[in-house]
Amino acid sequence: MRDKKELMAMSAPQFSVKLAETEAELQSAQHLRYRVFVEELGAGGALVDHDQGLEKDQFDPFFDHLILRDEAREGDASQQVVGVYRVLRSDQAVKAGQFYSEDEYDLTVLKNSGRKLLELGRSCLHPDYRGGVAMHHLWTALAAYVFEHEIEVLFGVASFHGTDLHSLAQPLSMLYHNHLAPEDLRVRAQPDHYVDMNLVPNDQLDRRRAMLEVPALIKAYLRLGGFVGDGAFVDHSFNTTDVCLIMDTKRLNEKQKNIYTKRVAR
Repeated sequence: MRDKKELMAMSAPQFSVKLAETEAELQSAQHLRYRVFVEELGAGGALVDHDQGLEKDQFDPFFDHLILRDEAREGDASQQVVGVYRVLRSDQAVKAGQFYSEDEYDLTVLKNSGRKLLELGRSCLHPDYRGGVAMHHLWTALAAYVFEHEIEVLFGVASFHGTDLHSLAQPLSMLYHNHLAPEDLRVRAQPDHYVDMNLVPNDQLDRRRAMLEVPALIKAYLRLGGFVGDGAFVDHSFNTTDVCLIMDTKRLNEKQKNIYTKRVAR
C-alpha cells in the first residue's frame, strides 16, 4: 500500500511549455479554449466547432500558440494541454491584415510608436490548475518569447464575465481612475461601441469591493505595472465586458519584472 506522500508525488504536475507546431497541437489548444470560453463562459463565434469541441477563429493561423502541458495528467496528448496563450507580433499582424483587438480598440497610438508590439489573447487554464503555479509556467514562457523577439509593448483585451455594466461599475471605474494608460500608450475603444468606464466618481468608489471584483488575470497585469486603455467594449458574442491592457516593458514594476523574467536570464 502506497502512503499519502507517494500518492501525492505520483499526481504532482509535470509541466512543459512549447509553441504549437502541428495541427493536432493547435486543436488541443482550441479544445481547452472551448471548454473554458464556450462551456464555462457561454461564448460563441462564427467558426466555433461544437461537434468537435473547438473554439477557433480566423486569426488562429497567424498567431503563435503557447501551450502548457501536464505530462503527468492521464489521457492522450490533447488532454494533457492545461493552459493556453496565443500571441501575435507586429509582423504577423501585417500578414493577418490587422491585430485581433482592432475591431474593439483604435490601436493607432501603439502602431505609430515605432516600437515592437505583441498582442496577447485567449489566455486560459483548465479549472483543475487555477490558483497554483501553472500560470507562472505560462508567464515564464511568455517572458522568454518577449525576450527572444525583443518585444517592447504588450497589449490585449482582458475580460470581465457578463455584460451588465451596472454590476461592473465599481471595478471599471477603479481601473479608469487608478490605472488609465499614459497618453503615449492610451488606446481607445472604437467610437461606434465606446463604453465610458468612468461610471462612479473617484470619491464614491468602494476600493476593496472594486478590487475583489477584478479578475485575477487583470490583477496580475496591474501588479506588473500594466495600464488600461480608455473605454470598455461589451462583447455579447463572448458574454464579456472587455478592457484593453497595455504593458510597456520599460515601465514594468522592477520587483515584479525580476520575478517575471528571472528564468529568462539563466
